[in-house]
Amino acid sequence: MGVFKAAAVQMRSGTDPERNVADFERMVREAAANGARYVQTPEMTNAMVRDKEARAAAFHPVENDLVARTAARLAAELGIHIHVGSNAIALADGKLANRALFFDASGGLAATYDKVHMFDVDLDNGESWRESAAYEPGTETVVVELPEAKIGLAICYDVRFPQLFRAQALAGAEVLTVPAAFTRQTGEAHWHTLLRARAIENGAWVIAAAQGGVHEDGRETFGHSLIVDPWGRVVADAGNAEPGIVYAEIDTAASAAARKKIPNLKNAREFSVRLAGGNAGLRAAS
Repeated sequence: MGVFKAAAVQMRSGTDPERNVADFERMVREAAANGARYVQTPEMTNAMVRDKEARAAAFHPVENDLVARTAARLAAELGIHIHVGSNAIALADGKLANRALFFDASGGLAATYDKVHMFDVDLDNGESWRESAAYEPGTETVVVELPEAKIGLAICYDVRFPQLFRAQALAGAEVLTVPAAFTRQTGEAHWHTLLRARAIENGAWVIAAAQGGVHEDGRETFGHSLIVDPWGRVVADAGNAEPGIVYAEIDTAASAAARKKIPNLKNAREFSVRLAGGNAGLRAAS
């Protein structure tokens, strides 16, 4: 068990990675100066670019990614853990990975996670998204073990798939993470509810750094970077869509206490689903 100060950095990433990395470095330094031991940034920290040709120019393999190189340098210099919520990373087959990068306090790349669930939706305001057209989905979830805590990695749309977070909690994660670029429409409807639910049902802290505001590529994101405690209380909320940083003291003992009060992780049972009437079918569920 451990206690550490966490920071969730809210950004408004544009189409130019060089401008975004300057904002990233400034805000990470500010968070470290304010005592943060763990700093998380949003989904698509390196750039938010919808145009296909512009993406090809903006995004590179991880070894050439500006944010990744800067994060490694800052983590070692400042002696902190830097969790780049995600970058768009160019793959050899021409597609992209929506990839989280977790740098430990020595500057080493301790873990990566490729977003599993692709945001392929048609919203009722006319917005349409096909993340799978450009991005290759990941196939595994990841838990990072630090001296202070075990931290589960996820990205944005993953938050709508509670089985991913349950698997992380069963693997010992006391802190769950959901760096995001939630649309304004879906954020207004569901952001707080989903994050609080993931915290409550797993007895875990949830840290969710977000993009916020109207971006250069035309999209609008919700902001409201949040930190939620294992009892489901919002302990930090950026409050709007403006760039900024929110902080909270993370005590993993709070996760242990919540799981002792409501031991649903231990009480879970295997069951099946029966369709009553007709040709009833059974399928395994948990």
